Amino acid sequence: MMRQAGAVVVGAGIAGVATCYDLAVVRGVEGVIVVDPRPPLSLTSDKSSECYRNFFPNKPMVDLTNRSIDILETLKEQSDDFFNMSRRGYLFVTGDPEQLASLTRAAEASSGFGAGPVRIAGSAADVEEETGFDVYQNPEALLDRFPYLSDEALGALHVLRGGWFSAQQLGAWMLEQARGRGAEVVVDEVVDIKTLRGKVAGVLLKSGARISTPVVVNAAGPMSKPLARMVGLELPLQASLHHKVSFRDHLGAFPREAPMLLWTDPVSIDWSGTERSDLEAEGFHELLAEITTPVFGRPEGGLDSPFFEALWNYRPHVRDDPTWPAPRPDFMFPEAVLRGMAAMLPSLAGYRDQLPYSVVDGAYVMKTPENLPLIGPAGPEGFHLVTGMSGYGVMICAAAAELVGSHLTGSDLPGYADTFLLSRYEDPEYLATLDLVDTGELAKQGKKR
Repeated sequence: MMRQAGAVVVGAGIAGVATCYDLAVVRGVEGVIVVDPRPPLSLTSDKSSECYRNFFPNKPMVDLTNRSIDILETLKEQSDDFFNMSRRGYLFVTGDPEQLASLTRAAEASSGFGAGPVRIAGSAADVEEETGFDVYQNPEALLDRFPYLSDEALGALHVLRGGWFSAQQLGAWMLEQARGRGAEVVVDEVVDIKTLRGKVAGVLLKSGARISTPVVVNAAGPMSKPLARMVGLELPLQASLHHKVSFRDHLGAFPREAPMLLWTDPVSIDWSGTERSDLEAEGFHELLAEITTPVFGRPEGGLDSPFFEALWNYRPHVRDDPTWPAPRPDFMFPEAVLRGMAAMLPSLAGYRDQLPYSVVDGAYVMKTPENLPLIGPAGPEGFHLVTGMSGYGVMICAAAAELVGSHLTGSDLPGYADTFLLSRYEDPEYLATLDLVDTGELAKQGKKR
């Protein structure tokens, strides 16, 4: 027997779950089915830093993230903060005057796009704000506010409209609300998408089950490309492997009140002579050289939690199509990340002789050439994309889902809608500018390397 669905959302990551919520709860679409062979939010969404910010170098992304944060803050109130949404911001720290100037220019550009005002922190006119940017131009003002930072820190940029939350908890709450409106999660795999006269007609599942539907939403994350090929689309996506490590901080070395901390300068890890020899013999040459990608981390859990997490993509791994299971990082990853973070937080040097208990996980994130997501209709009528969300899927999930819902139901579209369509790649003038686009990645928010 063929089942009927108002829409089939393929992928139960945060993008798919948020889309399911928007369709079922906000718009009242009946019979929304989410299909995924894995449990919801178990592939990539729970393996990110789970952070959000409205700091981007172009107006569409600032508008999209501002809208997403607006929605998330509303959901925080509606759910009684079920997903533990913080508002501590991002602190980009540097010991380089040129880098500080570059960060300041980036903040001014983002401010011009609507991210909030730029203020000089510690000045006579300095006032407490909850949005915009605080620029710390000297170490005295910076260390007075963040006394745990390294003496090497010269200044910093504090992005105030930012923080983090539990993506799993948000997704669990969204699914509960959506199920209350008739939505369903089916543990299965889409192996074919049926079309009829240029329109989506249904999907075939690996189990042999069939679902008749006029709408399929591709929220399949790392599996987005093969899913799109089922309707004749080739998506301009690459898979970038990211890992994070969570540490049990039994020494209390990571300040619990800290924002997301990012050290934007190159780091040379202070290995001993013996350690350097051993690493060279093992082939860890990148750990012996200066590493230019930023290292960053934040507290994990509440004020009483003993955990913090950190990320450092010092060994990039990019491919056109991901392979599973995703490769594990090298065994030096936890120690390298901890020592890299110690360049910004000297208190972490207390773990130099004995590492704390740690857990490493990671997954692929999908990126377009200019690092802008793919959101909206593409290919046959009824086929929609919400993918290519890079490492910022958690922070844009709510507005991305709203945008899909608006496209799907014919509602009014925001001014940024066309920016995220796949059809942008059909414009020769747009294609000619791709090499000039600032991608907005954290590694590029400050000085270009």
